[in-house]
Amino acid sequence: MPTPAGRVLVESFGNCANATCPAVVILSGSKGFGASVYDEIGQTFRTAGLNAYLVHVLSAADLDAIATAGNARTRIAYYAQGLPGWTSAVQGVSAYLESQPRHGGKVGVLGISLGAQIASAASVGRSDIGALVLVDGGFPNGYSKPIRPLPPLLLIWGSADRTFPLSIGRELQRTAQQLGGPVTLDAYEGGAHDFFLRSGTRNAGAAHQSAADFLMSHLSR
Repeated sequence: MPTPAGRVLVESFGNCANATCPAVVILSGSKGFGASVYDEIGQTFRTAGLNAYLVHVLSAADLDAIATAGNARTRIAYYAQGLPGWTSAVQGVSAYLESQPRHGGKVGVLGISLGAQIASAASVGRSDIGALVLVDGGFPNGYSKPIRPLPPLLLIWGSADRTFPLSIGRELQRTAQQLGGPVTLDAYEGGAHDFFLRSGTRNAGAAHQSAADFLMSHLSR
């Protein structure tokens, strides 16, 4: 799909059974969409009445650079360099999907870890994004506190996350509340940073369904 940041690969799970199906953009973490659990997430969303799209804003070169970065500081610097283009790509895809009649003008975004950082930056003050789900991740390092509201927001967090501790999720919840937008924080007991991507586990299944229900409740209005 063409965007202001260049062409971006977008994968679809097909249309849901309804005549009009809101669209949901899914953004991966720093390892991309290689995990089979993304198929489970997409099918859960489709069953809920949503059209899910895997949006590859991270190119193969991005994934390689992140995987071979020598330390956290190098990775964070790379994220800062790539963020403007990744954010622009998400906004371009969202605007296109909103314009498609089969989506009824409704688009949501779900981001996981690094994808959550991209999703949060891309969604501030955007009228074309009707709902936002952030999984174990918030605003990027060094990102200024937003002054415009976020879309209706669901935060999904593992209580045992050591990469982005639950305290970060609670602070993000407070920030969203101060900006005046509706926000819910769901903490999953014992969940590690990657719990959302652990296929077949109870926490992951419950979180996938919670995300689908939240998105559908806000995008079907």
